[in-house]
Amino acid sequence: MKIMVCIKQVIDSDAEIAVDDASVWPKTDERAEFHINRFDECALEEAVLMKDAHKDISVDVISVGPPRVSDALKRAMGMGCDHAIHIRTDTEGFLSPFVTASWIAAMALKKKYDLILTGMLSEDLMQGQVGPIISERLGLPCAVGIVHERLMLPQKKIYTEREIEGGARQRLEIDLPAVLAIQTGINQPRYPSLSNLLKANRYKIEIIDSASFAHAEPRQEVVATGCPRKTRAGRLLAGSQDEKARELYRILKKKALIL
Repeated sequence: MKIMVCIKQVIDSDAEIAVDDASVWPKTDERAEFHINRFDECALEEAVLMKDAHKDISVDVISVGPPRVSDALKRAMGMGCDHAIHIRTDTEGFLSPFVTASWIAAMALKKKYDLILTGMLSEDLMQGQVGPIISERLGLPCAVGIVHERLMLPQKKIYTEREIEGGARQRLEIDLPAVLAIQTGINQPRYPSLSNLLKANRYKIEIIDSASFAHAEPRQEVVATGCPRKTRAGRLLAGSQDEKARELYRILKKKALIL
């Protein structure tokens, strides 16, 4: 059985960024730190857990992006993946999820995977499009928000539970091959050991130039990027505790927040 995990390298939330007026996209300096999207880390861990529990399972990891993405792929190898594929781009700017998914789907079509895992969302864009678009491009069943799964190899199915509204869960048995978008909380991603990371650093990543794929027309573009404007200001209440309590009560009652 062959599993492919799609990962994205995202910028650290504490990193300082500035908006590039030319590309209308955030830019960073050489000191900025990047890491694997945490939703994708859970998808990685789930694939490695399947590999640990069943024989004859191999796990490939794939990512799209500039040369720095190789660091994320090496970490994934250190977590237990068997092969890494880097679809290399020349830009740090915005890349349409449709284009990303189309390239990944083209690779998956060549290698004929039995299961494709993605994260539910990316921490930067939070659109949750790549997994469903891959499934549509390949004509495969897809389920998102997965919080539990169990392989049913003799039946060539996978049992899943997904989050739906109101805290309920939907239970599905899905025919393989399939695409699953994994939710955080399904597992605790492992920290790769130093020895595994050193081995991964020596591993040769399969690099594919994005220009080698058929042209995929972006379905969206970034018009502008900017920092949120400050629309509200805090108010500091003065006086004794009783006076502040009465004033707070008056404000909340005026806004119909209490009866």
